[in-house]
Amino acid sequence: MPEPVSSDPAYRRVVVLTGALFLSYLTVAMSLPAVPVYVVQQLGFGNALGGLAVGIAFLSTILTRHYAGLRADRLGGKICMQQGLVLYAAAALICLAASWPRLPAAGAYAVLIAGRLLLGLAESLGMIGMISWAIGLMGHHRSGRVMSLVGIGMYGSFAVGGPLALALLHRLGFSGLMGICAALPVLGMLVISWLPSVAPHAGQRESFWRIIGQIWRPGSVVGLQGVGFAALGAFFSLYFLNRGWPHAGMGLTFFGVGFVLVRMAFGHLPDRIGGRPVAIASLVVEACGQYLLWLSPGPWPALLGALLTGLGCSMVFPSMGAEVVKKVPPHLRGTAVGGFAAFQDLAYGATGPLVGVIADHSGYATVFLIGGLAATLGAWVATGREGIRAKT
Repeated sequence: MPEPVSSDPAYRRVVVLTGALFLSYLTVAMSLPAVPVYVVQQLGFGNALGGLAVGIAFLSTILTRHYAGLRADRLGGKICMQQGLVLYAAAALICLAASWPRLPAAGAYAVLIAGRLLLGLAESLGMIGMISWAIGLMGHHRSGRVMSLVGIGMYGSFAVGGPLALALLHRLGFSGLMGICAALPVLGMLVISWLPSVAPHAGQRESFWRIIGQIWRPGSVVGLQGVGFAALGAFFSLYFLNRGWPHAGMGLTFFGVGFVLVRMAFGHLPDRIGGRPVAIASLVVEACGQYLLWLSPGPWPALLGALLTGLGCSMVFPSMGAEVVKKVPPHLRGTAVGGFAAFQDLAYGATGPLVGVIADHSGYATVFLIGGLAATLGAWVATGREGIRAKT
């Protein structure tokens, strides 16, 4: 059962961290549906460039996960997370500058891409810093629970951020939305400022690629899981708008509600029964959600597909992540988590532009077929014991 917050000071502190992450991650969540709509409908570019503007932030996280992991291991998770929140605000301000009316469309797109690249670095530092900090507070034996809480903060933001972003985009424009995105991480900084830091662990460094060699199989599982979410995040709103369906902003809400509910109810399972069975069941559910989105005859079945996708995606990262944490000593934990998360980032970064090209030729529904096939493959990969078994 989930731990009662009142019984454990460390758990209470991590819940506060989760709240700060929720506020700060709205910068990512609100930009996700707004950026492709802005690029396609206001700048006048195609779906491939809209997908690239989304995916480029995930590419940035891929390239900076190792850097973030090293900083978390060397400086401690608190400093790393604080640096990430500062960069969240800076990235939003750069994206705001992209809406300057005197900029030509190509110039506005270039500035937007610069902001999205910085947002990727911010996400690396913020998330890896929080995970490292929270595991230090709660202990590595509850690493699955920690990663479940991290997901509650992140995907709770997606649940709120989807409809809120489109509403703010309609009322305030892209510049107003980005202004709000710049303010939220500052509030997150205030929330975490009083929490105690955890001293970094001393120890001999290892090659990043050696660590990747130990965790590549669970990393590939979480990467395949990420295809479905990336497709939904980048193209759900455009899918609904293209078909003339209502509730275009509710896809991430349904996804996020399912995601958070599962994490709240079952976040303890990876620590209790192991990550492999939880991941397999989760990927099967995700695949069903993606196939339902692909075949959906109307908006409500599609929203049910988004909900099922959230229910399925929810426990894959903490399930596989808990196994990764067991493989490495404490002084390499941030680096290992950074490398592990990079597999998911690779899926996020590649999915947007690739399925955007497919959407231009085959329609938006096809992107969800690809997500379903990826989740199905992920469930098959997760059945292999080698690579997700803790190293003894």
